[in-house]
Amino acid sequence: MHPQHTPAHPRTHRLTRAVATGAAAVALVVVPVTAAVAHVPVTPGSSAAGATTTLTFRVPNESDTASTTAVTLTMPTATPLIAVSARPVAGWTVSVVEAPLPTPAVVDGTTITKAPATITWTATDPAAAIGQHQFQEFEISAGPLPAAGTALVFPTTQTYSDGTVVHWDQVQTGATEPEHPAPAFTVTPAADTTASTTGSAGSGSAASDGTARALAGSGLVLGAAALLLAVGALLRRRPTAGAAR
Repeated sequence: MHPQHTPAHPRTHRLTRAVATGAAAVALVVVPVTAAVAHVPVTPGSSAAGATTTLTFRVPNESDTASTTAVTLTMPTATPLIAVSARPVAGWTVSVVEAPLPTPAVVDGTTITKAPATITWTATDPAAAIGQHQFQEFEISAGPLPAAGTALVFPTTQTYSDGTVVHWDQVQTGATEPEHPAPAFTVTPAADTTASTTGSAGSGSAASDGTARALAGSGLVLGAAALLLAVGALLRRRPTAGAAR
């Protein structure tokens, strides 16, 4: 005799389809919203004009065979930052070098002819160098920031243990990010404390990135709620025990 198969109840099919559909909706809304970012992005603690801010440069190692042993930032000269100090990093030395400006600049009513020109971190401990699939953050305090709307660009040189030198010095001028974008951000009005553009000049602002994340999170909540409502409705419609068949 062939074993008998009990046919699935139509409501069971509908419940299965509802769960599958709801799960698919949830899966769709949790896909992360991503945007192109600079390979060595800079994040200002404050971007308001006149402020002294902390600038964080995140440097990833992009070599499969060598480690990053030195990082050099080149400071702006057209709108120089005269008050600059660097945060020490364990296993690295750091030096801030001043140089004459190409053209004298007026900062806070004072004419200056020289300013910090480069900041270099060098790994003194091989174990502290940036290895494969690693990154390191380098921070400086800099200010005062120039007028709102000024784009500050920090060309960066990354040196590897095998002698390779990568120059992150290309300024973005359109919608397409260049191959080696320079870290940059745009100064905001003094009354606006919203974080400004990070990464390449012209890329999306930190505020817009936060909005995208918020929308993605809202979609996840709505998708989950829809799934629960669908399951609850089908369960309420199922016949109770002892009901007429």
